Amino acid sequence: MLNISLLKKMVEAALLAAGKPLSIQELADLWIHSTEISIADLQVLKIEITNVLKDIAQNYVEEHGVELKEVASGFRFQVKSEVAAQVSKLWAERPARYSRALLETLVLIAYRQPITRSEIEQARGVSVNVQIMKTLIDFEWVKIVGQRSTPGRPRLYGTTTAFLDHFSLKNLEELPPLDKLREIALEKRESDDVFF
Repeated sequence: MLNISLLKKMVEAALLAAGKPLSIQELADLWIHSTEISIADLQVLKIEITNVLKDIAQNYVEEHGVELKEVASGFRFQVKSEVAAQVSKLWAERPARYSRALLETLVLIAYRQPITRSEIEQARGVSVNVQIMKTLIDFEWVKIVGQRSTPGRPRLYGTTTAFLDHFSLKNLEELPPLDKLREIALEKRESDDVFF
């Protein structure tokens, strides 16, 4: 018989301590590490962990500064957006600023994957700097997912689980519609063009 109260405490503590998203399987492994259970009991354990995660998420809905978020590689606690600006002052380093070229390249890969470098260049109307592709791969946001079966066998690029995790997405379907991105870009350009 599972001690649900203890399971809930263990799951919450593990998510707070891990420093990375944890999958249901990883949470189950923590529980069964100290006990022998059958395959049938493992399925029950995973169902109970899922229920515990729902319960924890519900408990953190309103009165807390953090939330339980499901991302591509599992579940994690993260700072709510409404207090993120204040909390970010705890870290001495400034948030990374990415060039427009890097962001445009990343958006094209995310929305049109798998995509070749020449297709990115054609869409952007300029060549893609080798350093941009290297940076995206170094961040582990982009990886080579294959090669196109055309002359020259160009590499195909796609996003990774780390990309989804970084942007708090469970899957690519959670990406905002392109129309919304265009609106944001236009608003940004208009605000940048204002002279005082």
